[in-house]
Amino acid sequence: MPAERSGDGTAALDKALDVLDAVGDAPAGLSQLDLAARLGLPRTTLYRLLGTLVARGLLRRDPSRRVYGLGARCFEYARTAYAMPDLVAAASVELRALRDMTGETTYLATRDGHEVISLERCDGAHSQRSHSALGERKPLHCTSQGKAILSALPAEQRDAMIKELHLTPVTARSITDRRRLAAELRLTANRGWSIDDEEIVPGVRCCGAPIVDAEGQVRGAISVAGPAFRLTMERLALVGPEVAEAARRIGAQLSAAQPVRAANSEVEVLPGDWAFDGAHPQWCEADGLLYWADTLAPTVHALGRDGQDRVLATLDGPIDAVLAQDRGIAVQVGGAWQHVSADGRVTPWPEMPPRRVSAMTRAPDGSAWACWADGERWRVGEVGSEGRVRVERGAWRLSEPATALAWDPLGESLAIAAADSGALYVAQQGSSTLRRLATVPKGSGQLAGLASDPASGWWSALRGGWSVVRFEPDGSLGRVVALPVPSPSGVAFGAGSAGAGAALYITSAREAVTRESLDAAPLSGRLFVVREPAA
Repeated sequence: MPAERSGDGTAALDKALDVLDAVGDAPAGLSQLDLAARLGLPRTTLYRLLGTLVARGLLRRDPSRRVYGLGARCFEYARTAYAMPDLVAAASVELRALRDMTGETTYLATRDGHEVISLERCDGAHSQRSHSALGERKPLHCTSQGKAILSALPAEQRDAMIKELHLTPVTARSITDRRRLAAELRLTANRGWSIDDEEIVPGVRCCGAPIVDAEGQVRGAISVAGPAFRLTMERLALVGPEVAEAARRIGAQLSAAQPVRAANSEVEVLPGDWAFDGAHPQWCEADGLLYWADTLAPTVHALGRDGQDRVLATLDGPIDAVLAQDRGIAVQVGGAWQHVSADGRVTPWPEMPPRRVSAMTRAPDGSAWACWADGERWRVGEVGSEGRVRVERGAWRLSEPATALAWDPLGESLAIAAADSGALYVAQQGSSTLRRLATVPKGSGQLAGLASDPASGWWSALRGGWSVVRFEPDGSLGRVVALPVPSPSGVAFGAGSAGAGAALYITSAREAVTRESLDAAPLSGRLFVVREPAA
């Protein structure tokens, strides 16, 4: 019988995990009587646990032998764990483990030119700790992450990069001599981990190690950072090998990095006025129009095949959601739905219930799908005209609101973007499984808007990231379209000069863009198009 645990809040979870452990250790399966005898659980408690685990797919019951075995969901978890995740996802467990082991803040970074950029951070347990911001850029030569990355490069490439670096001192202890830097990098390469001895922030020491993938490519580095009085040089000698081993485990999970291609087509700004918060682009083939909204103005715009953008209608409140129609477009204002036709007429639209949603889309079969608050969690599912959720074709729960939804052209896969965590999920119709496809680091921007192309790629705007990106079906980043504005807010495929489906339309926002960014990006709020994004 397992030992008693403390904490009522985890008791049921502990018991459920004990059941899974017991079944997992029995290849032939276990009956309910066997489990009760092995675990010492009351019959009613065990009955409830088994029912829940079977319902969630973690266990299955063999009716002929009346025994329980591991369910398909366990194998899905295992397959996902070893499916070569992206850098941030692969590093997250190791970062937390290093943080818990040392009590200090841990970081993940990658190289961008002659700088490192912070991708992820796990804060330490102390009130006085390192606190570099996500997305912050630092020089290669005076950070443990940068020196770790340089040390893992081939010798010729490393020597060439050292010659290119501007060894500007950041603190009095920064290395400014190329020969000294080269010598330290050779030592780091032999040792497997690097040291930043108050070279970037006075009073802070760090040790780092490079992340090298299965093909030998340097993908980034992790580090442990804290006040010099806690991270003494003697302690770093003990922590460094642990950091190096964690970096090795991260690298073993990564497949070879695939080159990210920039879009060949130029991004064009389309004629028309700027919007405070352009969003929700929707192509209507029957009308030959791209509908989109300024959610704050609030207005509905339409772009014709002639390239002329015009304001169709002005509404009486901020626009909460937009839903494509066979003709015109439906918009939600203050919880109520209205229909805007191609000629600008606005009429009540009672076909949808007055339920506030965080995101909405229409499937190829015409059904409406949305994300809405459900107690303390959020639910994604099909919404009928009476407001009832139709769970028979799939319904999924999230811990945060979805910011965008999109179906693939065949109506088989639903993509769900959650900007708060940067997670991009994919769900299959008729299945309760919600698979995390990719994670976008906070420094790269927030997922805003989704669209699918015929090759099963998912496109999303990165609000705050100056770009639109395409995720491959396996979750890797395949394309990046650089934009002249910081806050793209939505994407949609539609007809262009080359014919239907040949253009990617991109809305953008002006609201909340800083004055400095506006000076550098005066086109903020405008509508853009990429004529042939698949080229």
